[in-house]
Amino acid sequence: MKQRMIARTLALVLFAVSIALQAAAQSVVGKGKTGPAPDPVNLDFTGLFQVKFASVGTDLFIAGQPTEQALRDMKAKGVTTVINLRMPEEMLKVGFDEAALLNELGMKYVHIPMRGTPENPYGPKQLDEFAAALAAADGKVLLHCTVAWRASHIWAAYLIRDRGVPVPTALAQTRSINLRDEAPFGTVQPIEGFLGRSIPELAKPK
Repeated sequence: MKQRMIARTLALVLFAVSIALQAAAQSVVGKGKTGPAPDPVNLDFTGLFQVKFASVGTDLFIAGQPTEQALRDMKAKGVTTVINLRMPEEMLKVGFDEAALLNELGMKYVHIPMRGTPENPYGPKQLDEFAAALAAADGKVLLHCTVAWRASHIWAAYLIRDRGVPVPTALAQTRSINLRDEAPFGTVQPIEGFLGRSIPELAKPK
């Protein structure tokens, strides 16, 4: 009987350790994250986000512009940091003060405005800022722009540069969000600016 109890206890401990290891493997936020990342999972964005809402692992969400309710829901889901890639003038059209709401909710707001201009480029410095924000986060993270296009590009660049993910894999994962490399907004492919080099594997704009 005693041996049976010990065996059962050991089995439960091993199961708990297995679950913990699986959860850790699915985490993409925090310091020292390298190697492959889980495939994105597209979620229902109706009434909450503009165009896109996807989860990556257990602690990152990539989306278009969130509504007030979406940000409150993100708080309830354990999001502690919101990274916004939109320009200040874009945020004037949202209808609420995102920074003020996040402050009210006790969430960290990281604003990395970018537009592909000399003043606000898609460049290595912006990728550095994103990587630093991801490493410093002490909870789940929401990364957003308008329609998750810029967000998809910076996540792809981060996967390639910071996690060592092969280019084809990073592109495939972020195409499932909203990379739009076959039909970018304009002639710029932000990922190439973030990485400071051309990416031959990108689709040719139609």
